Amino acid sequence: MTDAKPQFRIGNGYDIHRLVPDRPLIIGGVKLKHPAGLGLEGHSDADVLAHAITDALLGALALGDIGKYFPPEDPRWKGADSLILLKNVVDLIKKNGWGITNVDAVIIAERPKMKPYINQMRSNMADKMRIELDLVSVKATTNECLGPEGREEGISSHAVALLHRL
Repeated sequence: MTDAKPQFRIGNGYDIHRLVPDRPLIIGGVKLKHPAGLGLEGHSDADVLAHAITDALLGALALGDIGKYFPPEDPRWKGADSLILLKNVVDLIKKNGWGITNVDAVIIAERPKMKPYINQMRSNMADKMRIELDLVSVKATTNECLGPEGREEGISSHAVALLHRL
């Protein structure tokens, strides 16, 4: 083992939340309308994209996961805006001497169609991470009617983040 410190670190994140009635559907900080009037269940606003990116950032530095910093049993985080949680983790990343090189994420949902909202989601993520828009990729896909996303039981997101030493 060498004494040289790595200049880059990579992390991945994943999140899934159940679709339920009488809840807002917020993804990437954008309030969407589900054709069946469904939203995502969770202690916070259940923003799967923000949660997956947050976990990717934490994972890159082996700092645990989103539940370590914002536990669901803590009433302070009830209904919390996940973009604020993301911003807090970005502050932690910078405090540890790291910057965000880029983020790549995918949302998996049958409905609603994400394409009209992708640019706003990217912009919201870039803003909270304090990085340029072209460093944030957000894509969306369906699950071809397979699995919980395909049956519209839930929506999920995967993310990868690359960090560089400041």
